[in-house]
Amino acid sequence: MDKRFPLEDQIEILASTLTGRVVLPYHADYDGVRALVPGNYDLRPRAVVRVADARDVAAVLGFARTTGLEVAVRSGGHGGYGTDTGLLIDLRDLAAIDIDHDARTVWAGAGLTAGELTRAVEQHHLIVGFGDTASVGIGGITLGGGIGYLVRKHGLTIDSVLAAEVVTAAGDIVRADATHHPDLFWALRGGGGNFGIVTRWQYRLHELPAFTGGPLVLPATPEVVSGFVAAAEAAPDELSAIASIMPAPPLPFLPPALHGKTVFVCMMAFAGGPEAAAGALAPFRALATPYADLVQPGPYSSMYMPQDPGQRPAFSVRSRLLDRLGRQEAETLIGFVERSDAPMRLGEIRVLGGAFGRVPVDATAFAHRHSRVMVSFIALSETGTAARRHDRWATAGIHALAQGEDRVYVNFLLEAPARLGAAYPAPTLARLRRIKRQYDPENLFRLNKNILPA
Repeated sequence: MDKRFPLEDQIEILASTLTGRVVLPYHADYDGVRALVPGNYDLRPRAVVRVADARDVAAVLGFARTTGLEVAVRSGGHGGYGTDTGLLIDLRDLAAIDIDHDARTVWAGAGLTAGELTRAVEQHHLIVGFGDTASVGIGGITLGGGIGYLVRKHGLTIDSVLAAEVVTAAGDIVRADATHHPDLFWALRGGGGNFGIVTRWQYRLHELPAFTGGPLVLPATPEVVSGFVAAAEAAPDELSAIASIMPAPPLPFLPPALHGKTVFVCMMAFAGGPEAAAGALAPFRALATPYADLVQPGPYSSMYMPQDPGQRPAFSVRSRLLDRLGRQEAETLIGFVERSDAPMRLGEIRVLGGAFGRVPVDATAFAHRHSRVMVSFIALSETGTAARRHDRWATAGIHALAQGEDRVYVNFLLEAPARLGAAYPAPTLARLRRIKRQYDPENLFRLNKNILPA
């Protein structure tokens, strides 16, 4: 661009060359478009670029290199990394879905949310596992790994990735898979948004002719919580669960006297019908008399809890991968949840194993395959100031659960770069840095859990 022109004029010229739309601060929808979830951030980029395809992305990156503007990227849903001084590339209009029923694969635009893609493929009795929230974008969750309701049956989200369409820092549009750009393909599966902008993902789809799932609400005692973990580790791979120690929300299926009391909400997911599920669920139902048992046949998407799209709470999240969670750890989790004053706070437990643990540690950039449990302290707040106070609570809770080396799932890492070494063992991080040097030597993609070029 001609630097004799003011930057605003240069952005206007860029806009005229794109198929997509550039949203500027004076546009009526700017505030709505720039808003990020979670609400911890209130950033005002110089422009939000709603790209229409990979060519638009390449053009914006060329513009950024020429002008020196920093680049932030937003996928289809949540995003904690924006910019006050640069460009926000917004992928939400990349929402095409191309299902190959015979091959059981899908090409999916990186602007889709997990809920949108799940509802599209489950109509064909097919599925790919994401996380536990419908509003999360498939781009971000896949780049980090993807630990959800099918983790024991089909592994992480990245374990179902076959290929990706990527725009590199140099503006090249490439296909990354096992034979094309294999190092880049390896890094994209767990290395985060450090190596390029993924505009489309190709996933392997798994057959799911029947599904049984829903909440099982139990008393929150150390015996029940540790018994749940033991039962989940012993369960067949078809069963995955995400459970939370939390104040009982005012839901109609819970007695009013229980509202606000600490309970154990277990979201049970069984990849199969009710008859096969009954045996797998029996040990959990035997832990204690349930306050509520809504585990039943239904679509997989029913596991996604309803969300108010207008709400943007601030989140505090601290997480750790563990080798064990017994009675002592359960007691610590319960104690920290009960001492927090956040309106909504929880100690979350994700039991791993199964297909997750059978992938070799060096097969992807997610290398913590031997971890057995992931625990997280999470608090929702109305303001960023309150969130910072709850950050300290969550940090103290994670420190109290320390076991051996520090390990963390990168998508739940909010303290980067302080704990980046906990997300990647030394050999993994060294390889990621070499690949970063190859594909982004100038560190254009730095507004993320940043991996520096070697």
